Amino acid sequence: MIIEILAIIGFWLSFYAYHVEKSASKNKNYKPVCDISKEISCTKAFTSKYRKLLGKSNSFFGMFFYPVVYFLFSLNFFSLVFLLSILSALGSVYPAYLSYVKLKTFCLVCTSIYLINFLLLFFSYKLL
Repeated sequence: MIIEILAIIGFWLSFYAYHVEKSASKNKNYKPVCDISKEISCTKAFTSKYRKLLGKSNSFFGMFFYPVVYFLFSLNFFSLVFLLSILSALGSVYPAYLSYVKLKTFCLVCTSIYLINFLLLFFSYKLL
């Protein structure tokens, strides 16, 4: 049950990140609720040169990743969920470094997604 909830939250966070990225790129005056200050800004992270992997937005991949996790979990493919969770947790380390160190910003949405990924790893491990 907790993995399904985390997957749903991960999807909505990814969807919101995608929305912010697209809105900010179209309208320079767009200010989402996750932009609290110059140092706490999701827009800074979502519009940076690091926002893409293989030519696609990271949030775009998240909008597909979390439904796959939800679907696999509902079919009792716990080892696949665990494997994907390992990949997502490992895949969160480099973007976190880029956000905190290179961009010098704290992205609330990004950090929430990283947390979701590590929680998915933790709870999927407990299932095995």
